[in-house]
Amino acid sequence: MTKPSDPEKFLRKQTNWNNLAFYRKADVLYLLTKHFTGKFMLRGDRTIDQMVQAARSGKQNIVEGFSDGLCSIKMEIKLLNVARASMQELQEDYRDYLNANHLPLWDAAHPRYSQLLEFCRSHNDQDDYTPLFSKSTDEELSNLAVTLCRQVDKMMTTWLERVEHDFTENGGISERMTAARQGRRQTQNEIIEAQAREIESLKLKIAQLEATIDKLSRKM
Repeated sequence: MTKPSDPEKFLRKQTNWNNLAFYRKADVLYLLTKHFTGKFMLRGDRTIDQMVQAARSGKQNIVEGFSDGLCSIKMEIKLLNVARASMQELQEDYRDYLNANHLPLWDAAHPRYSQLLEFCRSHNDQDDYTPLFSKSTDEELSNLAVTLCRQVDKMMTTWLERVEHDFTENGGISERMTAARQGRRQTQNEIIEAQAREIESLKLKIAQLEATIDKLSRKM
C-alpha cells in the first residue's frame, strides 16, 4: 500500500495485479473451471455457465478493482469484495459437486490434504497447475479448486484490511486533492512570507546606507 508522502501527489501508485499471488491463483481457477466443467459436467447443465462466470468474475473484478483504485479507494474495495464473493460462490459450486456425486471434501484427516494444501500455498502460476488438469479425477480437481478458493479468499481479506487502513489514514482522492491544494497554498504562503522578510531586510539595509551617506555628507 502506498502512503502519499508528497501532499501534491494525490493519485495512488498503480498496483501491478500480475505480481499478486491471489490474482495469479484466481487466473488458475478460471482455467481450471473451464477445463473441469467441459470434462466432468453434462453439456446443457446451467451450473456450467454459473461456475465459469463466477471464476471469470473473480479474476476480472480484481483487475478492475486495481484499475479503478488508482482514483478511488472506495471503488477498489467494492470491486475486490465482488471478486471475493465470486470466489466464495465458486467454492460452494465445487463443494456442491462433491456432495452431489458422493465424493469426499478433503480435510485435515484426509491422507492427501496436507500435500495438496502445501502445493497450493507454494504454487501460483498456470504452468504449475495445467499439467494436472488432464490427469486428475473430478474429486482431485474439485478439492484443488476448493483449496485455491479458500487461499484466494484469505489473501484478499488481508489485502482489503490494508486498503481499508490506508483509506482511514489517508482518505480517498477527494481528501488527497484537498490536501494537495492546501499543501500548495501553504507553499505559496511560505514563499510570500520569505519574500516579505527579505524586502524588510533590504529596506533596513538601505536605511542604514542612507544614514551613513548622510553622516559623510555633513563632514565634508
